[in-house]
Amino acid sequence: DSELGLQVAHDDYKVNNLEVEIDEECGRILATRAPAAGDLRLIVAIIKTITDLERIGDEAEKIGFLASKLAAMDRPADSYRELKTLGSHVAHMVRDAMNAFARLDVAEALETVREDERVDDEYEAIARQCITFMMEDPRSIKRVMNVTWAARSLERIGDHAKNICEYVIYMVQGRDVRHTLEADGK
Repeated sequence: DSELGLQVAHDDYKVNNLEVEIDEECGRILATRAPAAGDLRLIVAIIKTITDLERIGDEAEKIGFLASKLAAMDRPADSYRELKTLGSHVAHMVRDAMNAFARLDVAEALETVREDERVDDEYEAIARQCITFMMEDPRSIKRVMNVTWAARSLERIGDHAKNICEYVIYMVQGRDVRHTLEADGK
């Protein structure tokens, strides 16, 4: 949907403005209230989470522009099936990450972190398929590259959802599990 894609891209400024507002409010709280322990972890987690949410907005903006380009191109009827599946999976990850954050639910956060590996596998499968399409039909390179970039943006959104879940664990348990096997559930 070309029009919807452009609307998503256009609305990115709203996410950017909210990031600035929340950052400023968190800075004010840090300066005036000097939170400690759990309260400080909460503020740190909020600051980090809004950064990831803003980056999700940036990736959504890219996807919006790519969707408008793809809508204008000739394509096989089922050519975006895998992309839609990946998008649905990533949307669920973001929803689950935000639910874990809102409920301070470490179990849901860990479950969502583990889902990132599945998203990575789906992205790699799409990338391999796209390379095959381009080799078989060089005329499709422009369209297939747009699909590849959209898939990459979706994969990055999954990474940001994973980051948010890691902040939930930090906020609740005081453990920094970023870049550890523990966060990946291994």
